[in-house]
Amino acid sequence: MACPSRCRLAGLLLLVLLGSGCASVRTLDAAKPGAPVIYAGTRLDWYAIEGGCCPLERFGAEAPAYPALDLPASAVLDTLLLPFALAVELGVSLGVSGGL
Repeated sequence: MACPSRCRLAGLLLLVLLGSGCASVRTLDAAKPGAPVIYAGTRLDWYAIEGGCCPLERFGAEAPAYPALDLPASAVLDTLLLPFALAVELGVSLGVSGGL
């Protein structure tokens, strides 16, 4: 049975909210020297859930407004990005650049 339009709308809204506030995406943009790289978004969410005082100083990014809600999505995205995070941690240059 197909999901009613309300269910689809709620799912789309949830994706938009999580995508804009996802801890994994925020830590990817941070590029703070010494910040955690492996499972950084998941660690940022957990840090915020535990009441960490200074996520910007430790991770180079602010925690999402609802870290407990973001935690599962960040764990999945961090797992998908794990090979790249390991390469960065090991100092392997992948020759990847962004922009135009």
